[in-house]
Amino acid sequence: MKPEARSLPDPAKLGKVAVLYGGRSAEREVSMMSGAGVLAALRSRGVDAHAFDPAERALDELVRDGFARAFIALHGRYGEDGTVQGALELLGIPYTGSGVMASAIGMDKACTKRIWTTHGLPTPAFALAHSATEVADAAARFGLPMAVKPSREGSTIGFTKMVSADQAQAAFEIARRHDDDVLCEEFVDGRELTIAVIGSGSAARALPVIEIIAPAGNYDYQNKYFRDDTRYVCPAVLPEALAAEVAALSLRAYLAIGCEGWGRVDVMLRRADERPYLLEVNTSPGMTGHSLVPMAARAVGMSYEELCLRILASASLKVGGRR
Repeated sequence: MKPEARSLPDPAKLGKVAVLYGGRSAEREVSMMSGAGVLAALRSRGVDAHAFDPAERALDELVRDGFARAFIALHGRYGEDGTVQGALELLGIPYTGSGVMASAIGMDKACTKRIWTTHGLPTPAFALAHSATEVADAAARFGLPMAVKPSREGSTIGFTKMVSADQAQAAFEIARRHDDDVLCEEFVDGRELTIAVIGSGSAARALPVIEIIAPAGNYDYQNKYFRDDTRYVCPAVLPEALAAEVAALSLRAYLAIGCEGWGRVDVMLRRADERPYLLEVNTSPGMTGHSLVPMAARAVGMSYEELCLRILASASLKVGGRR
């Protein structure tokens, strides 16, 4: 996609825009950074954009104050999980990203993986645990190391790489603080990749593959958002055929759960045989200075400002149709 081949939306036709950010989830801090970046980008392009924090204002104020559409820069629960999307459908406010169902599925890693498995898409073996004993049982089945994490959280919050059997209790408790369902997942040793997808249905396209190289292989919350020693390679250095395979797999994964507008799919490339395994999909990815969707967009000549404008222009109602 060459930059000169793209016509930009007219900001004047987008109306009054609410940038929803902050919220009540464990990812509020990151959402504040994402939203601030999106707000500045849209205003720089002449959009009548305004900050709107659902933790501080009732959503029905969007109607009262005459907002025409919403850019969702919320992450995690109460923003990325279908709840806000459902409220916006009821209010008749077109919004960015996936609809209620896909958002709810994408937030639930176990549900996502079940759907991918039904579609024949590769994802690491997994089990849900509701006790430390069940975590230990899963480790006996999958082997160590094993990933233990909340089924419905993002940004590696509550994640433990379990490397010994005596970690079962601690790993369970860390994950259980954030979710009743604790996901135990076969650990895939390899290269960490992520693929941004833009668009909906047959028009959806995968952007260049990014490889994430974190210090000591630990891509945790701090390394994602606040440290500068994590390396990102975009496009990832992969054989052309393998890069195409990973991109095509990510696009299938995105469409399998009904994603729309934009999103990001996380993939592990197993070191032993270079086979890709799907980890999760993000239906409201980060838009901070460390975020990966803007990085992938830059690789095809799309600036952060243009990316924000294009995502905003795709805002729609998924259940009741466009207003």
